Order: sequence, then structure tokens, then C-alpha cells
Amino acid sequence: MISLSAIWVRIKQHPLSRVGPGLVTGVADDDPSGIVTYSQAGAQFGFNMLWTMPFAYPLMSTIQVLCARIGRVTGRGLSANMKLAFPPLVLILLVSILLIANILNIAADIAAMGEVAQLVTGINWHIMTGFFVLLTLALQILIPYRHYVFFLKWLSLSLLAYGAVLFTVHVPWTEVVWSTFFPQVTLNADSAAVVVGVFGTTISPYLFFWQASQEVEDMNLRHEFSLLKDVGEAGEREIHSELRRISWDTWSGMLYSNIAAYCIILATAVTLHASGIRDINTAAEAASALRPLAGEFAFLLFALGILGVGLMGVPVLAGSAAYALSEVFGWRSSLEDSARQAGKFYLIITFSVLGALAIQYSPISPMKALFWSAVLNGVVAVPLMVAIMILSSRSSVMGSHVASLPLKILGWLATLFMAIAAVYMFVA
Repeated sequence: MISLSAIWVRIKQHPLSRVGPGLVTGVADDDPSGIVTYSQAGAQFGFNMLWTMPFAYPLMSTIQVLCARIGRVTGRGLSANMKLAFPPLVLILLVSILLIANILNIAADIAAMGEVAQLVTGINWHIMTGFFVLLTLALQILIPYRHYVFFLKWLSLSLLAYGAVLFTVHVPWTEVVWSTFFPQVTLNADSAAVVVGVFGTTISPYLFFWQASQEVEDMNLRHEFSLLKDVGEAGEREIHSELRRISWDTWSGMLYSNIAAYCIILATAVTLHASGIRDINTAAEAASALRPLAGEFAFLLFALGILGVGLMGVPVLAGSAAYALSEVFGWRSSLEDSARQAGKFYLIITFSVLGALAIQYSPISPMKALFWSAVLNGVVAVPLMVAIMILSSRSSVMGSHVASLPLKILGWLATLFMAIAAVYMFVA
């Protein structure tokens, strides 16, 4: 008979006991602006957009696994590795566009957080927006990575709010399951626009840089070497263990993220769509519309979920741009370092968040910021994904740890789908 101590040892040795970069990245994907997109999909099309999440899951997960493997195998972030695939000027241009897109995305996120906080507390949304900006900056600049990432992991529980919302409303599960796998979608400009929006939100460039850099952060925190330097039988065991951990962490983190997005689409479908509400422009609108339809408790759950993932998404957006730009110029870049040690890195983070705050007082509306963020992400996503596929397949970069054939197939499929989405976005 297996003892409890033996069971506990097995649990501690399982890859899921070391979840981190994959989980945090997955949850950050469901930021407030993403919640707007998923809410609009549910409100406009009801159950007929539920299929997008099962479809996106393997494509999103594959790209993120490849990013994580590049970071862990080489011991360098994505931008540092992309210097091998892009001319310097091209890489600087792509990363600069990423920075602008992230600032616009942060602007939309903090606006949503401020508006939702005003609904809950009654305090003016401009005051709440400033509070959230200062809070996220303080967390990133003053708290070392080893403590900060622990805070982010706990914030991941905020996504459970969207699953809990479903317990407050009636859900026709038979119809839901049928619509998920056999949707009745009319192919037109409206449905195509929503599909493009959902996939653009789910597979986002800032996630690529963040997860690769977090693998490097975790590696340095544990005083480990890149997998290219491990040799011998002990090294082979370590390599197998690390790649297995990355796979479990990423696929489970993206599953958690996609289930939450699925719940958001479903919750708005059974409430807003069923009541004839077809248009959602902000996260606050979605939360407000839920209040008379699903009750005060559902409203609070939805609102608190927005605030929780916002506190997670904003630092990831700012941090990913800082990692990307710092690695291009060879600047020191680590959340474990102090502001004095990595001044330029933290300056980019500060510029990103304060720049987003400044947009709140400009003629640019949060929805326009979100629109242009989506456009810019569409510009950079495809070339970045092509570079990720090339880097992960090169033995000169990955050694003997190049991507497997299934990962290559799914990765190129994801790249092709995003290319089609980008072309449609510009044609439309």
C-alpha cells in the first residue's frame, strides 16, 4: 500500500506543482479588453461563438509552448533570440509597434478597470484609474520577482469568478454542448469580424515575449543553466523534466484561460443575448447589463473578475514590452533586479503605464485605443509567429531540442490562421 508521504512526494514531483509562466500568461490573456471582446461575441451571437475557444486552444497553446521552450532552452528572451532571425532595424520596428500597441491596450484596460470600480464603489473612475496605475507600478518596481510572481499566481484565481457567474443563471447545457461543436454561424462581415477579434485577443504578441522571459526569470531564480549547457545522463533527465514541465504548465494555463473565456461568452449569451442586448462596447457595460438580468451577485462576480485580471494583465502588457525592447538593445532586464540595477527596463514599464494613463485625458477614447491596439497587434503578430516557428525549428538555436512535428504543424496552422485574420482586418 502506498503511504501518504509517497503520494505527497509524487505530487511535488509532478510538473503541475511548478506551474508559473504558463498559468500567469494564460490568465493575463483574459485582460479587461479581452473580456469586452468575449462579451460582445456572446451578446451578439449567443451560443454560436462558443466554438472559437476549443478551436483556438491548441493553436494558442502551441505558440506559447514554443515561446517558453525558446526561453528555457537558450536562456534568453524572445527578442534576444529574434536578433538571429531579423535584421536589427526590422526587429526594432516590430518591437516599437508592440510597445505602442501595448500602451493602447493598457489604456483600454485601465479605463475598463476604473469604470467598473466606479460601478462597485461609487468613486469617480478617473480616481480609480490613477489608483490602479500607481498600484501596478509599485508592485512591479518595488517588489522583487520572486515575491511578485507569487502575487500574480494568486490573482489567477480571479478568473474563477466567470465560472461562478454561471451558477447564478439558468444554462441549457444540452443546447450549449450542441452549439459548441455544431454552431449555426452565417458567414458574413459581422461574424467574421467577431471571429477575428476573438482570435486576435486570444493569440496576442505580448504573450509571446512575456512567457519566454518568465522562463528565463525562473531559470535564473533557481540558479539553473540553459538546457543547451546540460550534458550527461543527469543533464538529459533535467532536460526531459523541464520540457515536460513547460508542456504541462503551458497547456494547463491556456486551458484555464480558454475555459474562462468560454464562460464569459456563455454567461453573456444566456443573459444579454437572450434578453435582446446585442451590442457591448465596454466591460462596464457588460457588468451593468448583467445586474438587472442575473442579479447583484452575478454583477459583483463579473466586476471583481475584471478588476482581478486587470491587475494581472496591465503588468504583463507593460513588462512584455520592457523585456522586448531591453533585449533588443542589450539592456539589463529582470523584475528581480532593482530599479537602480535595471533602470532602462523599469523606465519602459513606467513610460508604458503612465502613457496609457495620459490617454485617459486625451481625445482618444478607450474603444479607439483598443481598436488601434488590435490593428497594431495584427501587424506584428504574423511576422513574430513566423520568427518563432523558424527559431524553434533551428538546431543552431535550439540544439537537439527543436520543435517536434506535431508542434510544427499546429504552430504553422496558427500562423496561417492569424495571417488570414490580419488580411481580413485590413480588407474590411
